[in-house]
Amino acid sequence: MLYQIFETQRSIMEPFSDLAQAAAKLYSNPLNPMAQTPLAQRVSAAYALMHRLGKDYEKPEFGIKTVKVNKVDVAIHERVEIDKPFCELRRFKRFSDDADTLSLLKSQPVVLIVAPLSGHYATLLRDTVKTMLQGHKVYITDWKNARLVPLSEGEFHLDDYINYVQEFIRHLQSRYGHCHVVSVCQPTVPVLAAVSLMASRGEKTPLTMTMMGGPIDARKSPTSVNNLATNKSYEWFENNVIYRVPPNFPGAGRRVYPGFLQYTGFVAMNPDRHANSHYDYFKDLIKGDDASAEAHRKFYDEYNAVLDMDADYYLETIQTVFQEFKLVNGTWDVKGVDGQIERVRPQDIRHTALLTVEGELDDISGSGQTRAAQDLCSGVPERERQHLEVKGAGHYGIFSGRRWRDMVYPQLVQFILSHSPQKSTVSRPSTRTAPTLVQARSVAKTVAKTTGRSAGKTSGKAAAPSTSKRAIQTTWVDTRKKA
Repeated sequence: MLYQIFETQRSIMEPFSDLAQAAAKLYSNPLNPMAQTPLAQRVSAAYALMHRLGKDYEKPEFGIKTVKVNKVDVAIHERVEIDKPFCELRRFKRFSDDADTLSLLKSQPVVLIVAPLSGHYATLLRDTVKTMLQGHKVYITDWKNARLVPLSEGEFHLDDYINYVQEFIRHLQSRYGHCHVVSVCQPTVPVLAAVSLMASRGEKTPLTMTMMGGPIDARKSPTSVNNLATNKSYEWFENNVIYRVPPNFPGAGRRVYPGFLQYTGFVAMNPDRHANSHYDYFKDLIKGDDASAEAHRKFYDEYNAVLDMDADYYLETIQTVFQEFKLVNGTWDVKGVDGQIERVRPQDIRHTALLTVEGELDDISGSGQTRAAQDLCSGVPERERQHLEVKGAGHYGIFSGRRWRDMVYPQLVQFILSHSPQKSTVSRPSTRTAPTLVQARSVAKTVAKTTGRSAGKTSGKAAAPSTSKRAIQTTWVDTRKKA
């Protein structure tokens, strides 16, 4: 009933929110005599804030139209490469009529960014994508709102998430011959599982795997997010936070973890900070500080836009990652698209270089949780494993904002380039589909028999720590040394 109550309340509030918006414009219109009264700006600001607090936030757009590559403006065309029931593989195709720039674009590495499915849309990584487009061909997983997925599409499990990631990796490999994977927060766990399973089968794995601020081992430096998951039972979550989608949506009847509950949890972590932010917005409107007010609107247009997650996926993530720690305990079994059950063995990864990134002040994925992947991936040579701790960065700072652009991205570029072919081989876009899991297994077994090793072996010199002034602000930790 809670979901229905929430939707009823939202429907009732919608006209009042629209009315508040109209009133804000009325009191700020210089042609309106009421706008000349002493309290007009305060009244307008109050109505504007009321509108922001009561409005419904839809999925934002990436809105990336151009990026600069070597000081040349390059046009961006956003399109869906693969459309799955619960996810779209979205590509940001780059275009240029400058011959030298076009040649450079073709030679740059291919990167799959796996966005979180943890309440927010993939557009939360807009800054990540825009920055990466300067030097990479970029694809991203754009997860769908579960309340918009009809019941006829079936359920969505954590295993399905892993199978999606594997399919996307194979697709990029079939088109370009290789790829790099970057996962941010929640997907670090399923991405590590996906690559592990591919390695165990002898399939070709990505050249590099970058994991940023994720709960690989949630037992280390537990945060409030971890504590909630461990203090409540699986049954508690199932009985208290799972609801069915109301009838007025395409996914009516689907069991989901509603986005509004996730949003409430986000705000509850730092209520004072959000209250002060809204009050500052009110004062900026009064002062006429349009730049600060617009910055507030952009941030909360993204932050307040949340999606529902399928109940099976959500509950299995809680149980697997935060309660039973199956990945680090070596007890995680995954069901593939062919119905076979396989054990996740990160130690089988041999030919994928690993970079882990953590924020010093991360209050969502605590210190050491992401770095735990270094120990799990023991099959990767030590020279191919690196760890980066970003001083002064919180959770969002490692993939968005100044610290991401100035501290993390330069190191990530260096890491990817040092493990890329000297000259990337890029074919023209083809219409062929990626190999299926069964086909991949068959090819991998054949290669393994004839070569005596796993497919996809690559070599690359590990990136050396930067000695620039900017890099001094960042702690680069060699995994051969103890923290």
